[in-house]
Amino acid sequence: MKILAALLALFTAAPALAQQSPAAVEVPAFTLPPSDQLSEEARTVLLRMRAARAPDLEGDIGKQRAFYQKYNDDRLAEMRRHFRTSEEHASLGGVAVDIVTPDAGISPRNKDRVLINVHGGAFMWGSGSGALVEAIPIAAIARIKVVTVDYRLTPEHRYPAASEDVTAVYRALLKQYRPENIGLYGCSAGGIITAQSVAWIRKQRLPRPGAIGTFCGTAAAFGGDSAYLAGPIAEGTAPPAGPLPQRLPTAYMAGITADDAAAYPLLSQAELSRFPPTLLLAGSRDFAASALTLAHRRLTQAGVPSQLFLFDGLPHAFFVWPDMPESMEAYRIIARFFDQHLGRQK
Repeated sequence: MKILAALLALFTAAPALAQQSPAAVEVPAFTLPPSDQLSEEARTVLLRMRAARAPDLEGDIGKQRAFYQKYNDDRLAEMRRHFRTSEEHASLGGVAVDIVTPDAGISPRNKDRVLINVHGGAFMWGSGSGALVEAIPIAAIARIKVVTVDYRLTPEHRYPAASEDVTAVYRALLKQYRPENIGLYGCSAGGIITAQSVAWIRKQRLPRPGAIGTFCGTAAAFGGDSAYLAGPIAEGTAPPAGPLPQRLPTAYMAGITADDAAAYPLLSQAELSRFPPTLLLAGSRDFAASALTLAHRRLTQAGVPSQLFLFDGLPHAFFVWPDMPESMEAYRIIARFFDQHLGRQK
């Protein structure tokens, strides 16, 4: 949804996949009904998602940002109908942040804990209301302080700008919190940056955070079946025309090769083995679902505590729409994961 069209549009047209591999299968056209695992509320929200789909704005960053600002403002209004939080705009480590606290108060268990949110938005938008959409439900349900990072965006900035900004905020919070009491999480591009930031934090010789969540996107190359299937089954668009690139097809990562361990940490055994406990979560019709399952397998093989949740029949970044039980379930999973893993000594 938020970055599906942006990323799929960036896949380079290539010779037909069937000409590249004798094992390729020609899939017949068929009508896919909604998953029978969806709630009635989710079926209604899916119709609203389709109505809110972005028009063709390829190449016009100004119009893209304006569209998604309105999109995120609308989601924020929905969040405020469900949750009560307070927000304070501030600066940590020289980076602009919003500090979100639950109106019900921070729970005693979380008085010495904090979460850092890294917002989504195709690396190009999502600051402000987009970040609050991701922070508010977790702050309210977990009763914990959440700090959202207004990291530098592309095309004005390139990798590792976002990792540097997240690390600057993390370094500042280390003055107030023990590292094992700090968690990081993000959705979509924010999920990728979260994983990249773990590697960048290690590169700066800082202690690793207590736990992370990478949702709807991982710092592994996008690929697998879901990258081909998500467009047709979630958006009704054509799949990529040919083989997928081995690195993320976005201007933010331009010129960075897949063997750069800090940029693609989940492809590096050395980085991966040093990850903290990791939560991975997405809808089954998310283009990143295959990347998440691969990351989960590799984390597990490396001995890193890892949990994977796929919500059947739901698309990319589904939980920014709060008006369905599946989103509420996702928020509770996230809150429970950090409650279980933050505060443990390394």
